[in-house]
Amino acid sequence: MTQRGFDDGSDEDDVPEWADRIKANVAGEVRRRRKEMGWSAQDLADRCEQLGHPIPRNVIANMESGRRANLPLADVMVLAAALETYPVCLIFPVGYVEKTQELPFQHLAPTWDALRRFTGEEEVPGHDAGLVPDFELHASLVRTALAALEEEEQARFAAKTATSRAEKEEAERQQAKYADQAVSAKYRLRYLRRDLREEGATPPPLPPALRDVDPPEPDTETTPEERL
Repeated sequence: MTQRGFDDGSDEDDVPEWADRIKANVAGEVRRRRKEMGWSAQDLADRCEQLGHPIPRNVIANMESGRRANLPLADVMVLAAALETYPVCLIFPVGYVEKTQELPFQHLAPTWDALRRFTGEEEVPGHDAGLVPDFELHASLVRTALAALEEEEQARFAAKTATSRAEKEEAERQQAKYADQAVSAKYRLRYLRRDLREEGATPPPLPPALRDVDPPEPDTETTPEERL
């Protein structure tokens, strides 16, 4: 199939339909990855079935040869898992397809740029990233807090085992510095998690070492008078 309105200097009859181009990207990368793993189409079909979403061998063969009319998202997700890669790598095969088309009637773009826009790594003006930036900040703060707690513990041990007054004082300074860093990260985490809840979202789970970030839940089994 072809599409009209796409201007890249080619005759419009030679321009593949956008959906066909995307299907060709996926089909080509599935075939390349399957052969790289030394699998037959039946091997891939067997693995998809093991993952709980059967895709018959003939369907895979038709997809790879371009005879399959549609390509459900669920199939792309399972094929990626079966081939031990990521769905986005099937849709945008960086390094194997130089340029691709992100939407109908758009100019071809470098596949690497298209992938980064697809994942949100490269911001697109006017696009709403939802809560992804908040969750990325949450993950960063968790890493910072855990690293600070680990450094604090090491400094505490160094202070206990110091063989001189100077070593002990330096270790205690380091311990206080990392304790402050941990407290600061925890503080920011607490308020970020509060803001997420106010947005109607569920914050990511916290590791056990940071269980004190969330304020304690009120005891609903006692009366206000008993809690005083």
